[in-house]
This record gives sequence, C-alpha cells and structure tokens, in this order.
Amino acid sequence: MSEITEIVGSSAPENDFRASRHDKDYQTIRRAIAFLREQADGRLEPPDLDDLASHLGMSPSHCQRLFKRWCGLSPKDFCAAIAIDRARGLLKRSASVLEAAHSSGLSGAGRLHDLFVTHEAMTPGDYKRRGEGLSMSWGAHHTPFGVAVAVATMRGLAGLAFVDEDKGQTVADALADLRGRWPLADLRENPQATLPYIDTIFDPSRWSEAQPVRLVMIGTEWDVKVWQTLLKIPMGHAVSYRDIAKRVCTPKAARAVGTSVGRNPLSFVVPCHRVLRADGGLGGYHWGVTRKLALIGWEAGQVGDDSG
Repeated sequence: MSEITEIVGSSAPENDFRASRHDKDYQTIRRAIAFLREQADGRLEPPDLDDLASHLGMSPSHCQRLFKRWCGLSPKDFCAAIAIDRARGLLKRSASVLEAAHSSGLSGAGRLHDLFVTHEAMTPGDYKRRGEGLSMSWGAHHTPFGVAVAVATMRGLAGLAFVDEDKGQTVADALADLRGRWPLADLRENPQATLPYIDTIFDPSRWSEAQPVRLVMIGTEWDVKVWQTLLKIPMGHAVSYRDIAKRVCTPKAARAVGTSVGRNPLSFVVPCHRVLRADGGLGGYHWGVTRKLALIGWEAGQVGDDSG
C-alpha cells in the first residue's frame, strides 16, 4: 500500500481516520494558502517566508521544506504558480493548447505530464434511469489534498469528491453529493474496491500508459462532451470556459459549459480546476477555491519548467 492510506472504519461514513503524512501536510498547506490569498490582496508582492512561517507556527526552514516536500516548490514559487498574472499568461495560449491537443490526439493515454486515463460514457438512457440497476462501491480515503470519497462501478471510477473543509463538510456530505447524482443506484461501502484508484491517481510514479485509470462518465450527453474536452487540457495549462465552449459547440455556450464543469463528478481526474475565467480569475470550484489553488500549485511543481 502506498503512503496514501485508506480510511478504515465501520459502515458509517464518519469513522476514526488514520491520516497519512500527505493529508497532514495538506491541512497545513490549506491554512498557508488561505493566509497567502488574504495577505496578497492589494499587495504587489506576496508575503515573505518569515510572515508565512510565523502564521503557521513553524520555523522558516521547516516551512520551506514542507512546501518542497508537498509539491516540489518553495512558498515563493508556489505563489508565482498560482498568481493571476501567470493564469492570464496561460490563457493567452489556451486556444492553441486545445487545438494542438485535439489535432494530435493529446488526451487519455496520450497526454504528456499527466495522469493516463481511458474513459467510457453511459448511454443517455442509463443516465435517465438515475442509476437504477447499477451497483456501485464507495470508500473514503486520505489524499494529498485532504479526505476524498471515491465511487466506482465494475467498469471503472465514476465519482471522486473532496470533503470541503472550508464549508464545514464531512465525509457524509461528500458522499451525499455523489449519491444525489445516481440516487437509485445500489451504493455500498467497500473501500478496498476504491483504494486502488486512489493509490494510482495521487501518486505520479504510478501513472502508466500501460495501466491507465478507467473512468465511467455518467451524465447528460452535453455534460459528457464537456468532461471529455476537459481531459484534453494538459497539466500545467489552463483554458477559459469560452475556449471549451468553442471546442464543444459555440463560444456563446460558455455559460452552459460552466454549468457542466460545475457538475463534474470526477475531481482532479477530469481536471475542471484547469478552467479559469476569461480575465484570468480563478472562478469557482465545487470543492473549494483553496483546493483549486492547491491543485494548480501542486501541478506546477510536477511539470516544472515544462509548463511554460
């Protein structure tokens, strides 16, 4: 088993958790990001290392090591990675990124610097039946981005939802969010069935073209088209809602795209966190803007200079 350990407990969604080092790190990083966002308002330069370390109650050297261990970046580089100016720079290239991705088949098992996945979509009829006759397993697990609930079928991973601490959510809340998408499905707790997905998804050393993560997309035909387009956004890049709308249908459908992006049930794997507003702003995120910033910064550390 990897460093990301499963949450072990009874059939109830609220259990005593064995937090991994990654999860403990994330809780500190979450506090750090909230502080950096608050302090950055109206300032030309982000807070320095001493300010951040003092807020977290640790030495500057420990603070520096924590960031390096968690995402491969120093606090200063992390701030640069999530800065709006950088986001605007990414968006200037976004149209060409999507064009190149589609023309070269850059998606699924062909994506560079990214999690290898294969996917299939349930038929519209399957979706309309709201999961009736569908057997699903769920499990709550610790990840580098906090506690997440995973839902899987025999055919692949169908849902991955983070517990949004900023909203005071619990595992039960995250589970209810996913359950509400397929209310008639036979959903049973079985963390052993979902743990392999978690171990692979959040450990880049396990990302393999030979053994891609299998996804099952359950949504409307429009939703699935949008989610499939999200899979084509390479790690370290960002696109706007308008860019996706242009690819799926027409630029005028940006609002409808935004709705489908918000309904994405496969956080991190289907990278809706790589979608920003046209002005470079972060926009919303179903699992919290703090986590969206964490995901963007972590990915910047994974791709290094190749993201430029």
